[in-house]
Amino acid sequence: MKVNTKKKIGWNLLGISVALIFLAPLYIVFTNSFKTSKGIFTNVLGLPGKATFTLNNYAQAFKDLNFMHSLMNSLLITIISTVLIIIFASMAAWMLVRSKSKWSTFLFFLFAAAMLIPFQSVMLPLINILGKLNLLNPVGLILAYLGFGSSLSIVLYHGFIKGIPLELEEAAVIDGCNKFQVFWFIVFPLLKPITVTVSILNVMWVWNDFLLPQLIINKPEWHTIPLKMFYFFGQYSKRWDLALAGLVIGMIPIILFYFFAQKHIVKGITQGSIK
Repeated sequence: MKVNTKKKIGWNLLGISVALIFLAPLYIVFTNSFKTSKGIFTNVLGLPGKATFTLNNYAQAFKDLNFMHSLMNSLLITIISTVLIIIFASMAAWMLVRSKSKWSTFLFFLFAAAMLIPFQSVMLPLINILGKLNLLNPVGLILAYLGFGSSLSIVLYHGFIKGIPLELEEAAVIDGCNKFQVFWFIVFPLLKPITVTVSILNVMWVWNDFLLPQLIINKPEWHTIPLKMFYFFGQYSKRWDLALAGLVIGMIPIILFYFFAQKHIVKGITQGSIK
């Protein structure tokens, strides 16, 4: 028992140490965002004191970031991209599962293999094609997200749909449903657990993505929050008080989303694996 207790204490201490290492940068960013420039350079690791504490950083950063406009850009792009991925990926996975042929198997493994292709290898051809099609705008960005996000989503849906009894669909067909009705009124409601998981994973990916918006979006009025933060941080690289306050403002929406959605991530993945 003593040996097991020592091991348990050792693992707990290791876990706490790792957690502190990961939380240290967040602590530094958060505490220094409430300090004046002088306060940051005087004591980086300490809490803000009476002489150095200020809320003006957030007001100024919020104004200079044009935060609400960037927030709406990120919301629209994220929501539309995620909805399209859910619709197309779920329908594609259903057809691949129910179509018993060599081609369906080949296409499924093709989608699975696509996840292994590094984005950097297709980055330049993608931008070249979108430029020729005049799609270097939010529409092109959404289409790019649909393409890159479908592979993982199809694989997740594919495994879940295999656990849905075929008899339910056959009964719906006997009652007079066509394929469209069978999918949307019988199959899709049963996909709720994995749909929640797919939506959360894609929302967090699209919201936090920086590289694709930087490559595709070429006008300031279309900037998403990560892209706006990049240019904002570069503009205020010598004003750490404003730059850090801007970083905190940019992190708040996705942190709130994660706290509200984390239980659904675990639940969805667990139910998907059981299926």
